Amino acid sequence: MMAASSCFSLASFYEGYLRYAFTSSGLSSKTLEIADSETTIHFWSPNQPTTKPPLILLQGFGANPLWQWRYQVQSLSSQFSLYVPDLIFFGKSTTKSSERSEVFQAVSIGKLLEKLGVERYSVMGTSYGGFVAYQMGRMWPERVEKIVIASSAVNMRRKDNGELLEKVKLERIEDLLLPSTATQLRTLIGLCMFKRPFYLPDFLLNDLLQRLFSENREEKVQLLGGLTLGQDDNVHISPLQQEVLIVWGKHDQIFPLERAYELKELVGDHKKVRMEVMEKTSHTPQIENPKLFNRIVRQFLLIDGS
Repeated sequence: MMAASSCFSLASFYEGYLRYAFTSSGLSSKTLEIADSETTIHFWSPNQPTTKPPLILLQGFGANPLWQWRYQVQSLSSQFSLYVPDLIFFGKSTTKSSERSEVFQAVSIGKLLEKLGVERYSVMGTSYGGFVAYQMGRMWPERVEKIVIASSAVNMRRKDNGELLEKVKLERIEDLLLPSTATQLRTLIGLCMFKRPFYLPDFLLNDLLQRLFSENREEKVQLLGGLTLGQDDNVHISPLQQEVLIVWGKHDQIFPLERAYELKELVGDHKKVRMEVMEKTSHTPQIENPKLFNRIVRQFLLIDGS
């Protein structure tokens, strides 16, 4: 089955369509070296300069952002100047640095935007990308205008991973978030989606594993170990100064909904923090119900009438 997958890859074919979705939305693929050529960031950005408000989209763990933000790029590009980077060790972004924390990811994206001349912007991150978005907001309140945290428990505790692994009967968090077998990938998809696909044949799952999860696996495991958040059973986050939108799938099985309610009380002044719970979605509401997700995000970001 793997041999057949290497001859014709449905995942590669679909990724070609995703690239077209990005390019047809006015974005182009670019690569830029930052930090004295130690780090290289691949990103999508507008073909031409615009006066639209800048919005940064930060992916979750797993596939590159093509697979996670397609519906948002197609919908939001008409009102926002979108910048969609590959986080380091995802897609084509790499580094020679030994740093592996989400803080390093945030600093790298900040340097990229500074080099591009993007001085003020809003940022939206899903799952792991929400950790990065939180750190960007914490470090640069003068640059980051508004923050969208989607399905991202930046207030997680170490025991949360233990409970999740016990639920899915796996020993290590990388076996779930970086699956290496069709069975593990099937488990991950089942957790991420409220309406699970009726049938996922092994040949398709093996194709996805080969195309999306095999590259930079060791470095991605190090990223999981390098997280500064969730390292013990206490919450270590400070309130943000910006307006914050929390968007969560009601049936999220990676980060349970109770974490969202707790985060709302911790992440900032209650007058500046808004929360939206999306029915019939799990860990990927931006994919499961993009029309509603995009409407919620658009209303939050454009609330001042800009």
